[in-house]
Amino acid sequence: MEEIEFLKEELKQTKLAYQMAAQMSEFKSGFLARTAHELRSPLTSLIGLHQLILNDLCESPEEEREFITQAYESAKKLIKIIDELIVVSQVEYGTMVLNLEAIDLKSLLEQVDCLTYLQAANSRLPVEIVFPEEQIKVIADRDRLQQVLVTSIDTGISIMRKNSIQGYTKIEANSDLNSNLVEIKIDIYHCPGNLWSEPVNLLEQMPDISSEALKNFSKKLELSPGMKLMICSNILETMKGKLVLRDLKNETDKTPFTRLQCSIPLAQ
Repeated sequence: MEEIEFLKEELKQTKLAYQMAAQMSEFKSGFLARTAHELRSPLTSLIGLHQLILNDLCESPEEEREFITQAYESAKKLIKIIDELIVVSQVEYGTMVLNLEAIDLKSLLEQVDCLTYLQAANSRLPVEIVFPEEQIKVIADRDRLQQVLVTSIDTGISIMRKNSIQGYTKIEANSDLNSNLVEIKIDIYHCPGNLWSEPVNLLEQMPDISSEALKNFSKKLELSPGMKLMICSNILETMKGKLVLRDLKNETDKTPFTRLQCSIPLAQ
């Protein structure tokens, strides 16, 4: 019996690893497409400005200096995008080696901001991250928790863009010493729960993913918002955390919004 239980747990972990890899593969594909698009602007600017200077088309030394300054700014933007690309290339998901440790939440959110900046800027859908004023540490696997947050934000932006919604995303975290939990709230405004294509109580109803569905991952890496949430929920559960989707309305103007509430153990 112990061997059967061990094999069941191993199969469960293998499925989750495959889901995580498929999810990250889809994110990377979109990130690379956005990066290629973003790189063209500063590169074109750099080439054009240097051509003007090299061909002696500046009317004065002051204008030449102005062109050099603009080229410098374009170069800085180029470096920033390359740095973000390096961050993504260093992130490796899909491994099932659980490395639980005390993680500084602010530094994690800073990296999440870096990973989601390009999509937010490209879609003109702002992402506001409210960094905690005091130091908050959580017990989690850094890469896995980062994947959950990045996927949640990335999916919300994709839904808004697909439905032509001019909304925005706000991320805020707070700790509760009584429950020994940290709650990370991802509020996606102007985005009602029905746009996630699944029931609001999806995370409680969703059955375990089938072998047939796993096979389809390799054929077409285009996961539904509901499937992405289910994977994120499973990842958090491996770290004794929880993900809840809430369909809410703003108290002042009754604007609908979705809240993805991630609970993760607080480091004492």
